[in-house]
Amino acid sequence: MNEKIIKDIAKLKKEKDAVVLVHNYQLPEVQDIADYLGDSLDLSLKARTVENKVIVFCGVHFMAETAYILSPQKIVLLPDITSGCPLADTINKQDVINLKKKYKGVPVVGYINTSAEVKSEIDYCCTSANAVDVVSNIPYEKVIFLPDKYLGSFVKQNTKKDVILWHGYCPVHLKIMKDDILKLKEKYPDAKVMVHPECLLEVQEVADKIVGTSGMIKYVREHPEVKTFIVGTEIGMCYRLKKEFPDKEFIPASELAVCPDMKKNTLEKILYSLETLEPKVFVEEKIRIKALMSIERMYELRRVKTKV
Repeated sequence: MNEKIIKDIAKLKKEKDAVVLVHNYQLPEVQDIADYLGDSLDLSLKARTVENKVIVFCGVHFMAETAYILSPQKIVLLPDITSGCPLADTINKQDVINLKKKYKGVPVVGYINTSAEVKSEIDYCCTSANAVDVVSNIPYEKVIFLPDKYLGSFVKQNTKKDVILWHGYCPVHLKIMKDDILKLKEKYPDAKVMVHPECLLEVQEVADKIVGTSGMIKYVREHPEVKTFIVGTEIGMCYRLKKEFPDKEFIPASELAVCPDMKKNTLEKILYSLETLEPKVFVEEKIRIKALMSIERMYELRRVKTKV
């Protein structure tokens, strides 16, 4: 059955001038049909540069919104429009407005894992990969960081800034426990431990590397002598890593670290999306322009030499 669906998807991609962008946490069979596979920012940037008229974004809603913010002239489809993000849902536009009133003059840095409306109210966007550099290069001693308190705490530990935290979190990454990793380290004593900065601080403390998903690929590539890695993020990343490095072993830090929203996009839904060009993701132009400014400021700061 899957073979026919895959053939039909390939045919419709040509007919509709479409490209399929797939996040690292998606189902294995969805990863297998990707034109481009990566993290949320990688894919949004790819959405900006591909020449295709239609983008099928296999991720969650804020990711497809970001693709639209960067590429409003294209049709952006999210195969399952209900694919949300509990972390992004921990903060809304009014929350940011209230924070700015409470801490007047303090710049707001927002993780890319936020809605377009939230991005329209923050000063700077960031990713897990560049959060430390972005915050380090802001010309203020104090910043507000939202919404993930664990990524924010990681930033606080690695910069000289006074960081005000919002108390959001990713429930998937909180299923990864320190004791589970310690047990795995006993079983695989030669393994390196990579964990996402959305993990609990005590989990970060036992890691060899604290890094986002794109950084995990880089870390494995930089350690050719290591044969086994314990992977502290959503389990879909292990499949991506195994595809990239078939001669190595990747052990999930927790089998419970499954994002149900990420798994909503299926081959059947991708096919339906291409057939109907629905469901479309759209961001109101006034919101889009303001959100785009926060993303562009991130790129400006990345070009500045890090001060810390």
